[in-house]
Amino acid sequence: MSDPKADYSSSDKEAHAGEIFHGADYGAETELQRRLSTRHVTMIALGSSIGMGLWLGSGTSLASGGPASIFIGYILAGSMVWSVSHSIGEMAVMYPLPSAFVQWTGKFVCPSAAFALGWSYWFNYIITIANELQAVNTVLSFWTDKVPIAAWITIFWMVIIAVNIFGVNVFGEVEVICSSIKFGWIFVVIFSLIVVSAGGAPGTPAQTYPVGFRYWNEEPFINGFKGFLSVMPTCIFAMSGSENAGLVAAETDNPRKAVPRAVGSIWLRLSLFYLLGALMITITVDPENENLFGAGGTNASPFVIAYREAGLPPLAHIMNAVIFVSVLSTGSISGYAGSRTLMGLAHLGMAPKQFKMADATGRPWWGLVLTLVVGGGLAYLNVSNSGVEVFGWFSNLTSLLTLFGWGMICLSHIRMRYAWKLQGRSPSELPWKSWTYPYAAWWGLFWCGLLLIAEFYLAVWPLGYTHDAKERAKGFFANYVSIIAVFIIYLGGRAYYRGPWWVDASTIDLDISRRFYVDGPKKPKKGGVMGVASRTVGFIFN
Repeated sequence: MSDPKADYSSSDKEAHAGEIFHGADYGAETELQRRLSTRHVTMIALGSSIGMGLWLGSGTSLASGGPASIFIGYILAGSMVWSVSHSIGEMAVMYPLPSAFVQWTGKFVCPSAAFALGWSYWFNYIITIANELQAVNTVLSFWTDKVPIAAWITIFWMVIIAVNIFGVNVFGEVEVICSSIKFGWIFVVIFSLIVVSAGGAPGTPAQTYPVGFRYWNEEPFINGFKGFLSVMPTCIFAMSGSENAGLVAAETDNPRKAVPRAVGSIWLRLSLFYLLGALMITITVDPENENLFGAGGTNASPFVIAYREAGLPPLAHIMNAVIFVSVLSTGSISGYAGSRTLMGLAHLGMAPKQFKMADATGRPWWGLVLTLVVGGGLAYLNVSNSGVEVFGWFSNLTSLLTLFGWGMICLSHIRMRYAWKLQGRSPSELPWKSWTYPYAAWWGLFWCGLLLIAEFYLAVWPLGYTHDAKERAKGFFANYVSIIAVFIIYLGGRAYYRGPWWVDASTIDLDISRRFYVDGPKKPKKGGVMGVASRTVGFIFN
């Protein structure tokens, strides 16, 4: 086993990486502090991305695509997240870097792709901050509309800033609390809405008899194939952020222990939050309900509507409070991820060197300030536009950037394994090996590419197609401008870095920026029922 300290010196890294980049050092050792535990990483993986997309955006999807479209959409998006997570797990254990997939792309694919991915993903994070902040107004207007939109945005912008500036350990604890709330509440949602659908709620007569799969039978697909395609951006947006488990690995003491547990918990989140959560609203909420967010309502989550129309106002209020917590949590982790992405770009020589720096407690101030200021500033677009309209802009932009990011993660994994094999190394030498390779990586890459093409079709011929050329052009750029921007950034990277289209796999130094591990003595597992219970609790909370 290699010495865990047998790594390259900083000068060696720069000298070697400079053959590919202009002054890159990959950032295996940074000024970040490893203060996150396995418990933090597992809970962040379980609940960090649960926000506006699921709780609120599902109403938009239900209204435009119908119950079958939204359920199938979450199944497809979930399979992609599952594939991407396994690719992340294998690379994050061996290469736990500040901006993770950006630096993996630079190492295994090409500098231009890393340049495009890094800056587009940073843009993705600031858009998410803006979207979650504007969602705060949407959520709180359920209780009152007396407070100006700008006031709500300002107040909770300050909350997100506070969570990030108090250090990574505070950020980790806040995310554990928020994820625990979301994770616990989903069980209440599932069981209570089954009762509502079965006719066991004390609502009005129209809601007291069983609903079951009535809406599936009446009109499972609304607006046909275009309706299904219109659902996909919201499903992707709802699951965006799942890749953040790769980012936090750089601030984890033992990625080989923490990251596989986080990857192993992905199925739980996909099944409980997304699939069963989406199924619950399709069997309790009418797709033509005028109160749905995106259909005509301005502040109504489909989950809140289900409880309110079932005559369960206390659960409706609690549901809205959980949505509020989710929105703030997602905004907070986007600030964290955006600042670390800038740090990774700086280590690749693709951002000013100031972004490499962090203080004694591991706070990358330059990246935090830029990410939080720009993201919060964009949220004020909601002051002069409707929440539904802004949500549509931001979710479409975010979902396309997320597809690009997921695709590059899968491609980086494929290229990493190719280089590993080409250089005569065995998969058994990997510190953690995914049992899904190569099928999951290729599955994720295929669907990311196909959906980018399909969303181009929807941007050209959208729902509610109009013959007004000006309106069509406006709609196209509003929905697809992010991919156009990525392509332009990539071409700019190509003009600057030049060189081959691919990094030569035979020349990749697989040990540079790598973390080595030493196996310690294994503790014997406890036997019997108590041992199983102990290991189960440890999986969730440790």
